Amino acid sequence: MKTKHGMGAVAAALLAAGNLAGGMAYAQSKPEVIIGYEDNGADPYMVSMAEHLFERHMNADVQYKLFSSGPAAMSALASNSLTFMCGLGVPPLVTAIAQGLPMTIVYNQERYTNAAGIVVKPESGIRDVAGLQGKKIAIVAGSQASFELATFLAQAHVPYAAVTQINMAPPQMRTSWVTGAIDAAIVWDPVFSALRAAGGKAIKTDGDLPREASSYNVCIANADWAKAHPELTAGFVAALDEGYQVTQAHRDRALAEMARQTGVTVPVAQSELAGYELFSGADQTTAKVMGSGAGVKTSATYQTLVNTAKVLNTIGRIQSVPASFDANVAPQYSQSLAH
Repeated sequence: MKTKHGMGAVAAALLAAGNLAGGMAYAQSKPEVIIGYEDNGADPYMVSMAEHLFERHMNADVQYKLFSSGPAAMSALASNSLTFMCGLGVPPLVTAIAQGLPMTIVYNQERYTNAAGIVVKPESGIRDVAGLQGKKIAIVAGSQASFELATFLAQAHVPYAAVTQINMAPPQMRTSWVTGAIDAAIVWDPVFSALRAAGGKAIKTDGDLPREASSYNVCIANADWAKAHPELTAGFVAALDEGYQVTQAHRDRALAEMARQTGVTVPVAQSELAGYELFSGADQTTAKVMGSGAGVKTSATYQTLVNTAKVLNTIGRIQSVPASFDANVAPQYSQSLAH
């Protein structure tokens, strides 16, 4: 990966060669693009990173920044210190839109099936969602998990306030699980799988959510920036699609790269990847993802924004439901990839 530290080393080498001016001219000839991401476990965009597909498709000075959660990334996007954010859940995006930030989905990466959900400690006595009443559950407040928990509790006719939510980042959940500070957790891979491996029982997975009110990982950008830089945005999308294509055609190579990026074994990476329904660049303009033209409003992604906003409003995370999400779903950057 190319980092600011790495660019400094290049500049130092050029200076030693007496060619700093030429080096700076070269560096300035490419736009700087900063891609944020989360540790969501194995994912095709890691192939795009490992094989430098973003650099190739965008012809940019690409840098990467890891965030602990979606809400943590939103302030960076709001301040324009981040160009793209991947691995983001829908609720942080909806919250930002409700606050007036012009964020848009440029690529829907995947739908969670069994790579996220509610996992409980066997000794807690919790056997189903109704059993969460009066219990302590770890959650990343404001993340996709807030929407999921509210949806699952409503389905089980359990009041949202009847469950004690403890806000913490996924890595902290492992420690709290061992110390007994929590009875359950609603989280995504790799921690979801880790807690199950530690003896936890999954009572719900995201695959139980309907497609139009589901849990997705999306890549977003500032809508105004994307409109002003359509070629860079289309290149970004093309790089994500190529990462998907490599993952499909060369699964062993892709899994090895994902395992290296996340610091897990290949079998663990394979298990994590199996928890997603992955989407290609061509999928983006279909009804099951973002749709196209008049079909955008009825697409699964658009409807999930609407339904997520309704839930977040009901539980008090946002004050009102945005009147429209027309500016927040952007399949046009994938149009050239459609079959």
